[in-house]
Amino acid sequence: MKTMHWKVLGALALAAVLAAGAVNAAEPPPAQKANAGYAAIPPNKDEDLKLYYADGRTLKGPAAMARMQSDSELILWLAGNQFFAMDDVVHAFQAQHGGINVGVITLPPGLLLTAIQKGGWTYGGKDYPGRPDVYASVNLGHLKKLKAAGMMQQHAIYMHNELVLMVAKGNPKNIRGVADIGRADVRTSMPNPESEGIMVFYGRKVLERHGLWDKVSGGKKCRSCQTTPNNWFTSVHHRETPERIADGRSDTGFVWITETIRAQHQGSPVEAVKLPPEDSLRDEVAYAIGALSASPHAGAASSYLAFLATPAAAQAYAKYGFVNASPQELALKPIP
Repeated sequence: MKTMHWKVLGALALAAVLAAGAVNAAEPPPAQKANAGYAAIPPNKDEDLKLYYADGRTLKGPAAMARMQSDSELILWLAGNQFFAMDDVVHAFQAQHGGINVGVITLPPGLLLTAIQKGGWTYGGKDYPGRPDVYASVNLGHLKKLKAAGMMQQHAIYMHNELVLMVAKGNPKNIRGVADIGRADVRTSMPNPESEGIMVFYGRKVLERHGLWDKVSGGKKCRSCQTTPNNWFTSVHHRETPERIADGRSDTGFVWITETIRAQHQGSPVEAVKLPPEDSLRDEVAYAIGALSASPHAGAASSYLAFLATPAAAQAYAKYGFVNASPQELALKPIP
């Protein structure tokens, strides 16, 4: 009878363990649940999410996000249009500061700012809480918002860029300038006015000056959307616009000149229509960067900001068409 009693108890205990295991297996740990409160990374952005280990290994996408907060000794969230330069930039930094693992996210700066404010990301149905050590945008206004929130105090301008109109190779529609965007036979692929700094701070201003904003936007402010029969607003323009032009869905759209160079290096059949200074905004487009006040890797963040003022950093960016900043711009100063 005693033997039977212990057998029954043992069976009950085993059943309880198995049941608990089933519940735990069905319910992922808190860090893995989708949290609507975090900023959402658009699908298929693995190339914008990287973790560079000091030993030369590189993780991408969910694998990088899963290890970024724990393994990184420096985390950079940078305006997305420099994603193609970051392999060279990070490796140049690591060559000067060996032994540092660097996590990098390159997405539209408005989206990065939202993620900083919300404290993390959702990607592929999983949560990745955390903030960067260093944040960069194509406009100082984003950094001013962080200053107002007590999250950043100093900044530097570390490079420049310019707007161009991307067109198919050979320019079959004979597009010569911004005015041609208003033609009935020209279909555009434009950066969205919600999160992409190239449109929020620059492209919209140019379109409004030419009286073309309403024609392009159709009165809408959205992303991944058809605003008129002739215009598409992207989610991440530096990937979508070359694709749409290459496959014949669009004829032109605003991009940075660096993005045209990158697309050409990848074999995309596109080219750039250069614009006059009042439309290219070459003298206005400035990349602002700073370290978050609560950075857990403050020493590495300071080292990275200092690295941006070195010839190695300037060469790594200039290789992709970015315009070097002046020594005065590169010096850290209070955010106004």
